[in-house]
Amino acid sequence: MSAEVELQNVSIAFGNFYAAKNVNVKIGAGEFFSFLGPSGCGKTTLLRAVSGFLEPSQGKVLIDGQDMSGIGPNKRPTSLIFQNLALFPLMSVADNIAFSLEVRGHDKVQRRKRADELLDLVALNGQGDKKVHELSGGQKQRVAIARALAVEPKVLLLDEPLSALDLKLRQKMRTELRAIQQRVGITFIYITHDQGEALTMSDRVGVMNDGELEQVGSCYDVYEAPCTPFVATFVGENNAFYGKVEKVEGVKVKVQTGGSSFIGQAGLGLDKKNYKFKAGDEVIMFVRPEAISLKGNSKKTQNSFSAEVKTIEFEGNLKNIFLRSAEDVDIRFSVPSSSDTSGMEPSKNVSLSFSQDNAVVLPTGALALD
Repeated sequence: MSAEVELQNVSIAFGNFYAAKNVNVKIGAGEFFSFLGPSGCGKTTLLRAVSGFLEPSQGKVLIDGQDMSGIGPNKRPTSLIFQNLALFPLMSVADNIAFSLEVRGHDKVQRRKRADELLDLVALNGQGDKKVHELSGGQKQRVAIARALAVEPKVLLLDEPLSALDLKLRQKMRTELRAIQQRVGITFIYITHDQGEALTMSDRVGVMNDGELEQVGSCYDVYEAPCTPFVATFVGENNAFYGKVEKVEGVKVKVQTGGSSFIGQAGLGLDKKNYKFKAGDEVIMFVRPEAISLKGNSKKTQNSFSAEVKTIEFEGNLKNIFLRSAEDVDIRFSVPSSSDTSGMEPSKNVSLSFSQDNAVVLPTGALALD
């Protein structure tokens, strides 16, 4: 079974400091939902409020429609996987998994049977008699998941559980975590500052900044249609062109930035409606690096400009080209590593373009880079 989780106007204060401010979100039963944001943004605080280790200063946490106020962690239909996993080093793998069942009075045969079932679920069958130190990092992660599932929670809470793993193992565990969630069918609420984790595993993502939930949406939405400059620059890379609105035609916005005029799409606000701009408004136009191309290489080249090549960085499957425009705007665009960049040596000026369909215009605000 899985459960719906709802945060209603949740704020959590420590003295005069608000770690979470007026957070409203409904997480569907069986959904893989991630809170994504930088360190200190309040995402772990919210997870602790759902688990019962913290009581909201204001607002309510509802699980399957029931108000959790005054209900402790051991009475909630949740399990929490801590960042450091907190496995017991002197116990066997099976005993680690079955520990919560022992506390609840299940006999030894029942405990071992359940532990073996969960080991099979997380692809560790036959490993129950090993000690924790005999396992790899990824295997320990799976043991922690199995232990959390032993009490058959309706909601599994995961607090950056992959942060201590190396890159290749993190990537492998992303796939395994998602597969486990789909097999068990329960609600997963995942905390991470790694956008790659959030985008590859989640059904929906909530992007947090300074205690506030800036945007909730599908992975595609938060990447392709960011609501705020913070979301635009925290989720993936983005080029930011500051300017003023020259003209508005429906959702098309013409922006004067430096010595150029570009056309883009008015971004969507939290109400899912396009921002309403007027001539003279200060805005930021965002263009993803992969949306920029050499002029003439794209059929839709409504926006063109030139820039000086500074450096080219090789990143395996991509080449990242860093440039600077005549208006001293730093620009980045990306091409597949197989692309010929022999004519783009440093100090050379190149002509670039991007489609108006790939440019998002948002009101000015703080960037994630600030």
